[in-house]
Amino acid sequence: MADNTSEIPKDIQKLSFEAALAELEAIVRDLDDGRGELEGAIKAFERGTLLKRHCEAKLKEAEARIEKILPGSGGAQDLETVEFE
Repeated sequence: MADNTSEIPKDIQKLSFEAALAELEAIVRDLDDGRGELEGAIKAFERGTLLKRHCEAKLKEAEARIEKILPGSGGAQDLETVEFE
């Protein structure tokens, strides 16, 4: 599967999952209200799509980190740290 993070603008890549999700929620609320001009709505929709991709990537990173938790000896859990760029 291709990595789409290169298509995501740097300003979005710098956002935490929570910040990106909050911005995405605000965009959805604004689009649901139906106020504003068509061009602004299109630009907001495009940014929302990029924010969604970023959030999905962040969730995949978190899932990969969680999957690194391996059962240890005696039922204990060992955590293998994974670094992400």
